[in-house]
Amino acid sequence: MAIPPNLILVLFDDLGWRDLGCYGSTFYETPNLDRIASEGMQFTDAYAASPVCSPARASIMSGKYPARVGVTDWIDWTGSCHPLRGRMIDAPYLKQLPLAEQSLACALREGGYQTWHVGKWHLGGPEFYPERHGFDVNLGGCEWGCPHRGYFSPWGVPVLEDGPEGEYLTDHLTDRTIELIRSSGDRPFFLNYWPYAVHTPIQAPEHLIEKYRVKARALHLDEIPALVEGEPFPTEGKRHLRVTRRLFQSDPVYAAMIENLDWNLGRLFQAVEEAGQWDNTLVLITSDNGGLAT
Repeated sequence: MAIPPNLILVLFDDLGWRDLGCYGSTFYETPNLDRIASEGMQFTDAYAASPVCSPARASIMSGKYPARVGVTDWIDWTGSCHPLRGRMIDAPYLKQLPLAEQSLACALREGGYQTWHVGKWHLGGPEFYPERHGFDVNLGGCEWGCPHRGYFSPWGVPVLEDGPEGEYLTDHLTDRTIELIRSSGDRPFFLNYWPYAVHTPIQAPEHLIEKYRVKARALHLDEIPALVEGEPFPTEGKRHLRVTRRLFQSDPVYAAMIENLDWNLGRLFQAVEEAGQWDNTLVLITSDNGGLAT
């Protein structure tokens, strides 16, 4: 009987398709992701299930369109939905992923898989956390849409013990994930690797920020305005604001955040290789709803 493959689902938060080297970025550096793209299948056309994160994540977990699962807007940490919805009368919407939904993790656990969730969840309060949706392990998944205390410890994430002072969140989550891989044994695993990055606040390790400051200066990108005001926001409550458009990539902090994310993925993949599992592991990498103007 064939051994079931391990499954790794990587879901970046707010990463734009132009933010990777394999899709044409020359300022941001993503060697590990570029390697995976060259060795596997790279998609050039895609649709997001929703322009905001909670519905997209509910759709991925349930296999249903957001309107069918009932999560059609961004869920606030307090359990409310986004206040700037406009004047249209909405269809009823949910503030959590219902426990009645057969999640991807539930189906795989029934099939004998170990199921691990790492990182952002944003699909409801404690009674709807990942462990209630079929995950054996939950590292960092709660009602938060971003680490509102920032990416440097103490993070204050309800289901994640703080690391040493100043430890970077993506590094910590990857360290914990590598521990799971090394102790996984013979049973196949499903890793739901959903880092909080690159959601705001835009923060990164200082040594990487300095690297991209130097790069921007060398290319004279720091001398040219990179952002322009575009059209007014389409939503009713934000029409007094304008959409910001980026003419070219040059933000050292965002570039550093992306490189750190890529580096951590490289560490994760190396751990799978060292465990002798790389040739029996399927990896899917995507983003929830598109990128920031950064």
